[in-house]
Amino acid sequence: QSGQHYGASKAGLNSMMKAIAVQHARHGVRCNSILPGWIESDMTAGAFGWDRFVDKVMPRVPMRRWGTADDFGGLAVYLSSRASSYHTGDVITIDGGYHSF
Repeated sequence: QSGQHYGASKAGLNSMMKAIAVQHARHGVRCNSILPGWIESDMTAGAFGWDRFVDKVMPRVPMRRWGTADDFGGLAVYLSSRASSYHTGDVITIDGGYHSF
């Protein structure tokens, strides 16, 4: 059941981000969110050590690897630069193709 709560909270945050993007766009304020897939971090370290979890999830990741913090650097630079001056209200998924199924 905690997965349902987590999913609902993420959906709520994405909807709030889109509302903020619409509300503040006329003032030149952009608002986007990055939706990460399975990322190797301190928070997920316990899960990645669990063989059943790895066996279940990894086949669904077309790139066949976990993401790392380095996978987000370029996108973060883009979103914080003038290059993204016409980019707002977007949820950008970086998950190695996991949600493509």
